[in-house]
Parts: sequence; C-alpha cells; structure tokens
Amino acid sequence: MISRRDFIKTSAITGTGIALSTSLFAQINSNNGLRIGMIGLDTSHCIAFTKTLNDSAAGESFDGYKVVAAYPHGSLDIKSSVDRIEGYTDQMKTMGIEIVDSIDTLLKKVDVVILDTNDGRRHLEQALPVLKAGKRMFIDKPMAASLSDAIILFNAAQHFNVPVFSSSSLRYIEGMDDIKNGALGKVLGVEAFSPAPLEKTHPDLFWYGIHGVEILFTAMGTGCKTVVRTFTPNADFVVGTWEDSRIGTFRGIRSGEGEYGGTIFGEKGVRNLAGYNGNNRLLKEITTYFKTGIIPVQPEETLEILAFMEAADESKKRGGVPVSVEKIMKHARTESKKYKF
Repeated sequence: MISRRDFIKTSAITGTGIALSTSLFAQINSNNGLRIGMIGLDTSHCIAFTKTLNDSAAGESFDGYKVVAAYPHGSLDIKSSVDRIEGYTDQMKTMGIEIVDSIDTLLKKVDVVILDTNDGRRHLEQALPVLKAGKRMFIDKPMAASLSDAIILFNAAQHFNVPVFSSSSLRYIEGMDDIKNGALGKVLGVEAFSPAPLEKTHPDLFWYGIHGVEILFTAMGTGCKTVVRTFTPNADFVVGTWEDSRIGTFRGIRSGEGEYGGTIFGEKGVRNLAGYNGNNRLLKEITTYFKTGIIPVQPEETLEILAFMEAADESKKRGGVPVSVEKIMKHARTESKKYKF
C-alpha cells in the first residue's frame, strides 16, 4: 500500500498537484473503507454523482468517499437508457473509474455501492448480491419497478442485516428542512408537482413522477389512506386523503415547461417551494449513511410512496375511483412472500 507521504511526493513530481492527490489517494488505498462502486451507467446520475464525489475540491464534504469502479449494464431494453451506456462508460473512464465486467468483480473492489441503474425492474436482481456481500447500498429512484419488489428488497436488507435506503434528491428541495423543523407548524396539506413522462415498462409515476411524489410525502409524512387519479395525455392529478383527513395532491406535468416544487399549507401559514437545487444534499445523506449505517429515510415511508403510485395506476385503470393504499400494500406483501432467500 502506498503511503500518503510517498503519494504526495509522487504527485508533486508528476505535476498532478496536492489538491487532487487527496482524492486519488482515497482511490489507490484498498483498505480505507471509502471506495464506492457504481452499478448501472445508463442515467445521467452516474456522471453527476461521480463528478461531485470525486472532485478534488470536495474535501471532506462527502466524508472522503470516492467512486472507484463501475459495472455499466443497466437496462437491457429501454432504448433511452441502453443508448447511454457506451457514452457514459467512456466518460467514467476519462475520470479514472475502473470499468468491470460483473457485479461480483465490482464487489471485490469496493466497500459500498450506489445502484444507479435507471430500470427499476433490474434493481432486485442487482441489489441482492450486494446485500449478500454485506455492503451498504443506496438505491437510486425508483427503488424498484413494483411495490412487491421493494418489499422483497427491504426484507432482504433485514435478512442480511444491511440497512438500505432509496430517495429522490427532491426530498431535499430548498426550504423543506424549514417545513420539517416546524416553520409552519403542523402541515395540513400539500400541492406537489414535477415532470411526469411515461415509460411503458414501469407503472406511470414510478419512472419520473416519483420526484414530485417524494416532495409530497416528505412534507405530509405517512398515513395516506386512499388515492384518486385523473389522467390525460398532458397531465396527471392525483389526490391522496390521509388518515387524519388531510389532503395532499400531486400534479404530473407532461406538456409545457416542466418544473419541480409545491405549496405547503400549514397551521402558521402557506409557503411555496420551487426549483431543483442539485444532488449535493442527497449525496451528503448517502455518504453519512455509508459511514454510520443510519438510514435517513425509513422503509415504511418509501413503501408508502410506492403504494401511493401503484394505487394511482389502479385508480386510472378503474376510471378514477378511489383506491385503498392498505389494499395495495396487502396485495404486494402477499406477492412478496413468494420470494425465498
């Protein structure tokens, strides 16, 4: 193992510079526990995450974690994803990331994993080897392409005693911390919105609408009882009624300018949240979890988000009638029991 002193001396000789040497040092040493492996190079997140984490100017912003290796294969049949893999793989190589030919090989080279595959249908099969290896893992949105798969993933995490979480970066939209800290008192209702393009291989809101649904649940919390969805080719409007009679809505945008945000109605006032402010906060939550093993988003909330979206699909199929979240959850739990570890 190369020493830090020798590495810095070598960096000075080769002209790489001291600032960059700290980043590279984390990648070279094999026993420092800070090596991130990435699965799936078919989404822009893989490039954005890596650039931010591996930036020599990051310092200790992300607890020293660096992406060092990646397994490129994400979706097998979603053209918009498959077509990105070669280009994103080349970009990762230019950043010094080692590209490997299997998840098993990846796991031998890294300490923790970011599962970035854009196709939620592949998450279960790709995540299980990571959990079996006992490595902490963040699963990018959507956690899975079905509620039952997500339940299986959380069951597997419990079985192998490895905490895991999934989240959209919109959970950390600017101003949400104030809402969570009680700036408006109790949240009485939310109107959230985000782009919601569709992908035929996924339940409608799983593919992209999940960003706005995450805003909705971050502010409202769990406890949604029924879901009603109005669908047109240009937009979705989904109404959730919570067990304490609060109402939260999600508007999915498919025409005009797509934006992210919401209006929060509280005991002490009304506040608008708007704009996408990047991945840095999410990445900090991820690396803190890698370091401590403490997940920032509980499984119950993630599962209810997915149940909300599946209930919205069911409401659409049934012409816009109210659908019970509890019934959707019960059916998915029954389906998940068929899977044995």
